[in-house]
Amino acid sequence: MVKMKTYMAKAGEIERHWLLVDATDKVVGRLASDIAVILMGKHRPTYTPHVDTGDYVVVVNVDKIVFTGNKWENKQYTWYTGYPGLRSESAAERKAKKPEMILSEAVRRMLPKNKLATQMLSKLKIYVGPEHPHQAQNPEPIELGVK
Repeated sequence: MVKMKTYMAKAGEIERHWLLVDATDKVVGRLASDIAVILMGKHRPTYTPHVDTGDYVVVVNVDKIVFTGNKWENKQYTWYTGYPGLRSESAAERKAKKPEMILSEAVRRMLPKNKLATQMLSKLKIYVGPEHPHQAQNPEPIELGVK
């Protein structure tokens, strides 16, 4: 009889990589789903559900991201402030104020709903322009969000 062993990653033995993504003319949902897979570590054969095995992702040019269809006018972001009533704004209004929030909220909602998601989301670095302060980590460029 052959005994099978399943590999479970441990937090200390994970080697993390830095990836650089250019969001110019990328569709929000497709890019966000690819980023969420990398943050969770599902792109690796050593993926373990209860351990954060993902890589760091640096996204630049997030102000040039696109939606399909009429979502700039029709998509509404709503939130509750703690006072009576809901606040809401369209995607075009959010892009004018904080374009990085569009991608970060899309990625956040694709991550698991537990304490590990906070660690995973902290590895996502989003910048509006083409510059970022992570040159020392030497992020390798990767093409995401294409079909």
